[in-house]
Parts: sequence; structure tokens; C-alpha cells
Amino acid sequence: MRKVLWWLIGGSRGGRNRVRIIRALNEKPMNANQLASTLDLDYKTVRHHLEKLTANDVVTSMGEEYGKTYFLTERMEQNLDLLEEVIAGADLEEGEDNGN
Repeated sequence: MRKVLWWLIGGSRGGRNRVRIIRALNEKPMNANQLASTLDLDYKTVRHHLEKLTANDVVTSMGEEYGKTYFLTERMEQNLDLLEEVIAGADLEEGEDNGN
């Protein structure tokens, strides 16, 4: 999981937004529209990041189409400490803009 998080977060322009999505989903499950609204991001940007996070076993979903709700996977929930390590190692400050 450490390598996956480094690739998704530390080695990617979109790392900061992926962190924001993971943290938001750790608070409560949401659909893409809710995430876009909550995080003040473009819906298509959120969908792009959700696809990457889903493909790499960080998030999972239930439901269909527009109402599809996203959750952190059990694997991600068990490794939230690694997420914080990667964030610190990648030097992603909360206010820093690191791309899409």
C-alpha cells in the first residue's frame, strides 16, 4: 500500500486533491457530486481521481451511475497512518496547489 500511495499522492500532480478526497471519504461516504461540492472541485476532476483511487484499491463504490456512493476500502482504512507518512514525505502542505 505504501508504494501505491506514493505513486498516487507523492508522485502525481493530482496528489493534493486525492488526499482531500480520501480524507473526505474517511469522514463519510459520498457520491462524486457531493465530493465536488464539498471540496469545491470540478465534477470531472473528482470523477478522474475516483477512477484512479478505485483502480488502486483505495476507494470502492456501491450503487449505479449518478448515485454511486464511494467509501474507503478496508485496506485503506487500515493504512491511514501510511497516508499521513506519504503526505509528510511528499511535503504536501494544506494550502499548496499541487495540480488537478
